[in-house]
Amino acid sequence: MKPKVRDAGYDDLLDAAEEGEAYYLSCANGHGSLPPRRTCPHCGSVDLSEEPLPDSGTVETYTTTEVAAPSFSAKTPYTTAIVDFGPVRLTGIVRADADDVEVGMRVGLAVGRNTMTGNRMLTFHPR
Repeated sequence: MKPKVRDAGYDDLLDAAEEGEAYYLSCANGHGSLPPRRTCPHCGSVDLSEEPLPDSGTVETYTTTEVAAPSFSAKTPYTTAIVDFGPVRLTGIVRADADDVEVGMRVGLAVGRNTMTGNRMLTFHPR
């Protein structure tokens, strides 16, 4: 099997999240962004520091997939959400019953595996 190529910034973020040390990047102006940034997307600053990601965030919006492509149909329903962690927003799969997910719900960040590909991905769990 061919070795997996690392996506430097994203895989570093996943590694940190698995260790309970997830982070975001911050510039001197207080703008937040996520790796693999080298410059602040808001002001162009190249002086970025790693800051701890809050322990929980709030579901801003979500969608539940009920009918998927044939290769994913055995995994439905699943819910994808955009979660506000203050300085940054993250997108991932919510590990909860689809009927229990709602806007404003508090969730924590975790790293899970895509059940189809085995690749790591960001997941959220209810708090």
